[in-house]
Parts: sequence; C-alpha cells; structure tokens
Amino acid sequence: MPNFALVLEYDGGPFVGWQRQGAGVSVQDVLETAAARLNGGAPVVSIAAGRTDAGVHAAAQIVGITLDADFAPARLPAALNFHLKPHPVAVLAAAAAPPGWSARFSAIGRAYRYTILNRAARPALACGRVWHVRHRLDADAMRAAAETLLGRHDFTSFRASACQAKTPLRTLDRLDVARQGEEIVILAEARSFLHHQVRNMVGTLKLVGEGRWRVADVARALAARDRARAGPTAPAAGLCLTGVRYPAALDPFRESL
Repeated sequence: MPNFALVLEYDGGPFVGWQRQGAGVSVQDVLETAAARLNGGAPVVSIAAGRTDAGVHAAAQIVGITLDADFAPARLPAALNFHLKPHPVAVLAAAAAPPGWSARFSAIGRAYRYTILNRAARPALACGRVWHVRHRLDADAMRAAAETLLGRHDFTSFRASACQAKTPLRTLDRLDVARQGEEIVILAEARSFLHHQVRNMVGTLKLVGEGRWRVADVARALAARDRARAGPTAPAAGLCLTGVRYPAALDPFRESL
C-alpha cells in the first residue's frame, strides 16, 4: 500500500484541534473522511507532524496517510480538496513518502509563528488569527526576555498541566520577537515543543512588553520549574504552525518544495 506525505493549510478556528476528540470536529476527522472517499470507502489513518490545539492554525502542517490503491501524487491534492469542501482545510502538495518515514517521528524541527495585533482598534480582517492587545507593547524588551529562554532547559514553567511528554527538557533553537507595523510577530523553532509551550512563552513575554515584568523575571520563572510562576497562556488564535523539517534523506518534499 502506498504511503503519501501531504502539506496541509487550515484555519483552526472551527476545529477542536488536529486530533480526533470524543466530541466536536477535528482536522483529522475531515481529512480522513475525504481520504476514505479515494480509498473505496475504507478507513484511512493519518499522522500529523504537530498535533495543533483547538483554534491553532497551520500554514504547512505535514501529514502522512496510506491508501489501499496507488494514486499519482500530483493528482492527490485536487482530489482531496474536492472532498474536503466546505471545511477550511486545503492540501497544498503531496509526495510519495520515503521508506521508513513518519510525519511525526522523523521530524527534526518545527516552526511556529505567533501574531499579536498591537493597536487600539479591534481586528476585522485578522479576526480569529491574532491576539488583540490594545495598549502598546515594548517589542525590544520582549525580544531581550525571549533570549533568556533560548537553549536547552527544563520548561516545566511553560508546560500545560495536561502535557503528556515524558520529560520537560526541550532545546529552543529560535525565539525571535519583531514589531512589524501594528503587529508583533514571534517566531519559535525547536525539534519539538511541550503542550502549550509557545503560547505560555508568549503570554509571559507580553507581561514584559507591558512593563509589568522585567527581563530577569522571565529567567526566574524558567528556573522555578513551576507553571504558576510564569505568565498566562496566550490565546490559540494567534498561533500558526509554519513549517516542519526532516533529514534530507527522509524529506518527501526535498525536490518539489
């Protein structure tokens, strides 16, 4: 049975998250339903590189699926997109998966973007895709605080209580903060993240931007290894999965993307 890698784009607003839940509609639900239409009605199981939460978006989620019959990868996006309607999910690309490849376990890097709309007026066009913060934030102070989180640390203070990871140790490779007009854009990259880690870091950096915390307070929160010592969880709407990296030998899109 042929294995395929897909690049997905979706608006997380209407969904309970990537993963199938006991109630509500997930991205996994609608993708597997669409794929089953191409599989003679037989169920299809999908595995994603990042199990995004309810309300979190994706610009380049990577998903692996297996179909019973051979299917030309070039035809797969259009076929799946036809059956994905009217859900806000689109398959951008498809490729044959290399032997031994796993969308989740072969990944060596994941990238997220968090967007804060920092202006007095509420969003209209960007509604549901940003965190609206009315009072002006100090992006330079947020950037300085972000630097204290780079590297390998115990991120218990930025880990959701429901996180099921075996260890809170993670290596944060990138945490950039930049003002772009009315927006503050935060870019985070790591091999993997803890549950709510990015949103908890953003919520903490906002405290610095407001002047309520100093840069040193973020370092102390990290060292405390106590979720109660860090800032609040930023809303899901501002977060977007923007990319997943694989080793060259296991990258299904190394030639096409």
